[in-house]
Amino acid sequence: MPKTTKGGKAKKSELPSTLQRSGAKAQRTFAKAHDAAAEEYGSEQRAHRVGYAALKHSFEKVGDHWEPKKKKGPSDKRAERGGLRNPTPSAEGVDANASKKHLLDVARRLDVPRRSTMNKAELVDAIKKANRRARTR
Repeated sequence: MPKTTKGGKAKKSELPSTLQRSGAKAQRTFAKAHDAAAEEYGSEQRAHRVGYAALKHSFEKVGDHWEPKKKKGPSDKRAERGGLRNPTPSAEGVDANASKKHLLDVARRLDVPRRSTMNKAELVDAIKKANRRARTR
């Protein structure tokens, strides 16, 4: 099902809930990549993966929505490598390649407990868990 209108705007009702709560640019990025992939591959599942891959290149998940990243690029080791049969686990939208300072700031905004004692990998895991909790609310 197309995610964009004829005018190129994202159809909010067709977007995943986290994108419905995000900015227009994030919505357009996902929707246009999704529609192009759906037309190219003919698979809704593959189109969904392509849409999220494009989104993660420029945005990171913070709580229950997506925010622009300071620097565009792959968000984690899995995104750097790509491929369907990639055994590397995903960071679920968390920008794992960001600085520890940035991750601490995101953790503070999500009110992650004991964040100041965590290393970078622990911060990524804690932010992933906080994002999951925010999404289920």
